[in-house]
Amino acid sequence: MQKDLAAPYLPAALQGGRHLRHPLETDRRIDTLVRRAASATSPTDGSSSALRAGVQSIPKIGSSPGRRRTALDFLVSLSADLARGHVNVPGFPNVVMKIGVALDHPETSVDGTVRVVGEEPRLAARLLQAANSAAFNPTGARVRELRTAITRLGRPLVQGVTMAFAIQQMRDEPSLRSISNDSKAIWGKSIVVASLSRLLACRTKVKPDEAFLAGLLHGIGRLYIMARAVGNLSASGLGAECADLTATLHPSIGKALLENWRVGGGIPESVGDQANYGRDEGEADLTDVLIVGIVLAEALGRAPLGRSQVEGISSFRRIDLTLQECHTTLTHAEYHLAALHQALGC
Repeated sequence: MQKDLAAPYLPAALQGGRHLRHPLETDRRIDTLVRRAASATSPTDGSSSALRAGVQSIPKIGSSPGRRRTALDFLVSLSADLARGHVNVPGFPNVVMKIGVALDHPETSVDGTVRVVGEEPRLAARLLQAANSAAFNPTGARVRELRTAITRLGRPLVQGVTMAFAIQQMRDEPSLRSISNDSKAIWGKSIVVASLSRLLACRTKVKPDEAFLAGLLHGIGRLYIMARAVGNLSASGLGAECADLTATLHPSIGKALLENWRVGGGIPESVGDQANYGRDEGEADLTDVLIVGIVLAEALGRAPLGRSQVEGISSFRRIDLTLQECHTTLTHAEYHLAALHQALGC
């Protein structure tokens, strides 16, 4: 087992579970996650080992200590920047943060959001398109005014459409063309998870629109890591051989991003806890919905889900979802995917 590489490189505020005194509170689990990621190495003979995040096994490919050290340094630096409130995504429009701030004030949220969106005509068109789409307008009554569209959609869907718009701007950024295919694949999966989460929420007390937004944003940490890694020599250790590091840390990085962007409704916490397959029994919540949505999305287009997969994850029990109901939910989600793509404009 390789010597723990994480401890000497963690910012002081991340060691020992201590927090930075900042409105964005550092995820206390990140220290543990980094240590596990750093120390879980494969034997030199090429035989497999696994890194366990919660109770989720992540297969690992052998990699050199030097490359893992470099990758770990890069990921820890990203986490430290986010803990200080420093967010830098190439090509990502500032409108995301502005809308988050506007929606934080219920008494003026609609007026404030209308003013912010009015500065970005392309986003205004997207919100009108979404409000009139089959996915979010079951009555078919069309709206023509931005204020009415924002009111109809509500906070979670306004943030979801805004994020879809921002991701598209990021993907069109010339400096990020090298990750275009990978980012497209991640975003495509995110829409599937959003569709599934929205359906699953109807079996619980979770609000479907909040579940939709959580599903849409569950992979934002992975996208952020990819975008920041482009052209960064300190990220040269990232790649297939260090995929376990990204898989382990992207939920915590995603949580920190969403807190910076003022995404509410418990969504950042659920994104940060998306790999916790061994949650305590109790009433189903947003995190359970997201976990099951991700697992089902990964099964889509692959071999059918097995009973052992369903029974081995506590969130399935908390939602009271049988294997047959899983297959039915997948069928319904697939049916709605085209409408969601049209609504989000991507």
